Amino acid sequence: MIFYVVIIVVIFVGSEVFAMGEYGLIFTWQFAVLYLIVINLVGFCAMGIDKFKAKRGIPEKSLFTITLLGGGFGTIAGMYLFRHKTKKLYFTIGFPVILLVEIFLVFYFLIKYVWRF
Repeated sequence: MIFYVVIIVVIFVGSEVFAMGEYGLIFTWQFAVLYLIVINLVGFCAMGIDKFKAKRGIPEKSLFTITLLGGGFGTIAGMYLFRHKTKKLYFTIGFPVILLVEIFLVFYFLIKYVWRF
């Protein structure tokens, strides 16, 4: 139950990043950084909770969802710190691949639309 409350908070914080204001689309780096910190803490904690809850852990689908929402660093750190899901190939390869794709997409959009090289 607490896990789902945390997910709702993360979604709320994430929605603040692209909030529509009086002057149009407002994007602030403070909200983006706050969102990334929170989603990575959620990912790290989710791996720990899943490790220590024997029968009723967090579904694997939810762990991948957290990673897709930007929590790649947290879920990878939690995976190796708690030594959890390290023998499953789709976690040891899937999480880093998702993280690399997200990093590539961020740099692509920064170069194309923000820095304009």
